[in-house]
Amino acid sequence: MGALASEFEVSPDSLSYTFRLADAKWHDGEPFTSADVKFTLELAKNAESGGLFAARSADIASVETPDESTVIVTLSQPNSAFLSVLSYVMMLPEHALAEIPVAEIGKNARWSTTPIGTGPFRFVRYVSDQYVELAAFEDYREGRPKVDRLINRYFANPAAAVAALKAGEIQFSFVEPDDARTFDGDTAFRVIEGDSFVVNYVGFNHRVGIWDDVRVRRAVMHAIDRDAIITSIFGGAAKRADCGYVADQFVPEGLDPYGYDPEKAKALLAEAGWDEINGAAPISWVTYYNSPQVANLMAAMQAMLAQVGINVVPRAVDVPTYNGIVRGETYADFPMTYAGLQNGPDPASLNVGLNGSQLPPVGNNLMRVEMPELSSAFDAAMAETDSAAAAGKWQQVCRAMNEQLPWGTMWVASRYGVASSDLVDFHWTPAPGSGPYVAHPEDWDIAP
Repeated sequence: MGALASEFEVSPDSLSYTFRLADAKWHDGEPFTSADVKFTLELAKNAESGGLFAARSADIASVETPDESTVIVTLSQPNSAFLSVLSYVMMLPEHALAEIPVAEIGKNARWSTTPIGTGPFRFVRYVSDQYVELAAFEDYREGRPKVDRLINRYFANPAAAVAALKAGEIQFSFVEPDDARTFDGDTAFRVIEGDSFVVNYVGFNHRVGIWDDVRVRRAVMHAIDRDAIITSIFGGAAKRADCGYVADQFVPEGLDPYGYDPEKAKALLAEAGWDEINGAAPISWVTYYNSPQVANLMAAMQAMLAQVGINVVPRAVDVPTYNGIVRGETYADFPMTYAGLQNGPDPASLNVGLNGSQLPPVGNNLMRVEMPELSSAFDAAMAETDSAAAAGKWQQVCRAMNEQLPWGTMWVASRYGVASSDLVDFHWTPAPGSGPYVAHPEDWDIAP
């Protein structure tokens, strides 16, 4: 919503947010108004919609619309993540969607056939597994975009995307670190590097039972040589994560580094009775990452875990399949995962994956973590609106993660993009999914 609010005010008690809306139009010509914001936020709160924001929006007590350009959102309690959450909530057109039953809206055909937004480019067509075509929106509030259309192509693998980039078929792509290095010194391209703000973790499904003893989870950490993987597979382009955060202000001193120690891992497993808990039985290890780099690092971790007596079997699937597995009710289908979740720049982003209040279907706590001490630490940090005091509260979250190991946090990798030097005013920051860090696409252009 951030781009659609021209200004906002927060009440002294941090419970009331007043937004003045930008003068914008939907792609079908209808005006964007406060009614659309109210419709969107109430839909986000409704778990029947099938969205992921119900738990994150739970603190919204009311949404008032005194006029078409003003929205007042009142919270039931202070929530330091509220503005961050709003930045990820895509505003929806009430006039186009209100007649669709809430329980059916998530699967409605409009999303792939006739979606409408307010951005600089409007939807033209989607060809399954091939591309999405967008055209310049003539009435965009910041002025007509400089280019007539954008094509977002899909590729079967990173190598195919790199080949298309080098052939001049596309002008930009995410790339793996190894691929990024192949562009060094090539003046036809610009390599963009930055922190991904995504912590990768080994996910322990807390409903399956085999991870109940914290000594087993600690054994997994000691069995994996993270430093060796960062050096050999990431080429140094990653940082160890000893909790969910790597930003200095959120990481306290004295955390357990869980150094590589296979003998200690074996001893912990023996103390916990691993042979009786699971022994050599294969453990399905599912991920939605399909890059060669992740295949290599999971193979390395598989070999390391095997050395201490934990038999994991990596399984890479596409994102829809992964979501179907981890959001399903057959927990045995995913005893272990390799996944990622944002660790910043807003620290509250991890709350959705670890707080006991964020369990599916209303939230994104996919590993079904229910640790009262950790949830309490999150609740205290989320309620702290004093920025000076907030860092200390988030350090308590970090400490609880490090001690209790709801996940096996591994690393935060750098992310790379490569852009053609022909692109003009192309603003992009390597952050989760590009997310809100793509800036002013209406200014993008290609040099003649």
